[in-house]
Amino acid sequence: MARMNTIADGMSALKNAADKGKADVILEPAGTLLGAMLRIMQEQGYIAGFEFIDDGRGGQFKVHLNGRINKCGAISPRYSVNHGDLEYWEMQYLPSKGFGILILTTSSGVMPHDQARSEGIGGELLGYVF
Repeated sequence: MARMNTIADGMSALKNAADKGKADVILEPAGTLLGAMLRIMQEQGYIAGFEFIDDGRGGQFKVHLNGRINKCGAISPRYSVNHGDLEYWEMQYLPSKGFGILILTTSSGVMPHDQARSEGIGGELLGYVF
């Protein structure tokens, strides 16, 4: 099956596995942006960890869940935002202020919205998790 949006497919698989109470989920194919998003989710405590598995077809991520994901998803289209607009996008995708994270790709790399705000930079929205 051809993948149209690997980030959306990966986030959907994470949400479905979390809803079913699974301990692990396989996300494939393993892309650089998806890996960066998983790293942020791990740093923020939403997943226990993840590992890259080279399967000879582009690789896959094995993600270890910890039961902290209520909802997650990709943001499509990838809206360009400046740091002053982050509060608006928080209200659009997160249930309340200070609960959950938006993940953006910026000129300084992939990061959560609170880091982008503190550094005074904007970027493109990739996804959200809470």
